Amino acid sequence: MRVLILLAALLCGVPAFAAQRCDVQVPTEMADVGEVSLAYQSIGRNSDPALLMVMGLGGQLIHWPDEVVARLCQQGFRVIRFDNRDVGLSTWAHAAPSINLTYEALRYRVGLSVSAPYGLRDMAGDALGLMDTLGVRQFHVLGASMGGMIAQHLADIAPERVQSLTLIMTSSGAQGLPAPSNALLALLAKREAPNRAVALEQQADLLAALGSPTVTDDRDLLLQQAELSYDRAFNPEGVQRQLLAILAEPSRVELLNRLRVPTLVVHGTADPLLPVMHGVHVAAHIKGSELKLIPGLAHRFQEAFKEPLLAAVLPHLQAHRQDGHWAQL
Repeated sequence: MRVLILLAALLCGVPAFAAQRCDVQVPTEMADVGEVSLAYQSIGRNSDPALLMVMGLGGQLIHWPDEVVARLCQQGFRVIRFDNRDVGLSTWAHAAPSINLTYEALRYRVGLSVSAPYGLRDMAGDALGLMDTLGVRQFHVLGASMGGMIAQHLADIAPERVQSLTLIMTSSGAQGLPAPSNALLALLAKREAPNRAVALEQQADLLAALGSPTVTDDRDLLLQQAELSYDRAFNPEGVQRQLLAILAEPSRVELLNRLRVPTLVVHGTADPLLPVMHGVHVAAHIKGSELKLIPGLAHRFQEAFKEPLLAAVLPHLQAHRQDGHWAQL
């Protein structure tokens, strides 16, 4: 009887222990990486396999949904999320000339060169430097949108260190793939604002446009999300520089063709920014990759799609854990 009572107590304590271990409200720390300082959070035990999460254009580490981060940690990963350079609390670059997004996008579409103060490969170097600073030799990488592009470079730079690659709603950057609508490009171009109220409305408009047509957004909730992001850090010029880094890069098809890292590509069938053929094209050029399409998913981590995303991602991560243990507590 005593044994049964002790066992019951231990089992009841496991969820509480996992919740404490996977507290997403850990302090944000800073790491000096070459010419930049990166803001990051490390959630979970240092001894667990590391999962580096790389956010997309203008996204901050807080844009990874907390419940998704906690679930990944509870499955036995040390989750590391960070602000890319030029957003959030990481280093902001020096001022750049004003950018005409429509003009630069037109140059990109017709194959003309676009100059940028730094490139996606530089940003991949930032991420790799962060892992160096943290003393993490091998790790899994999950990147979304621009973060997926950065992740492609990361796997190319250090394939021996990347245990698995998960690419969500991203692209190869190849010419000829479907482009977003001019209306969506116009919303992306609206980064500067005369005051906080206008900035929040603009961001809410963009979030709505990036959402799934199968989901009705609550405008107040969108404004709350915009408010959280704005009040943490607002750097429209930095987002423009990140966008230039995307536009300045030629096709990554040759890079993808030489990747041999275990790769999962996840894409939504309703993505308005990078239509589904972008994901199909990425998967077609990574040997041995797996493609999972999620019906209705657009270009945001909306509540209705968090479980389908986790259902797609977790088996891939589980299959490529080197320690052979899953959800070890």
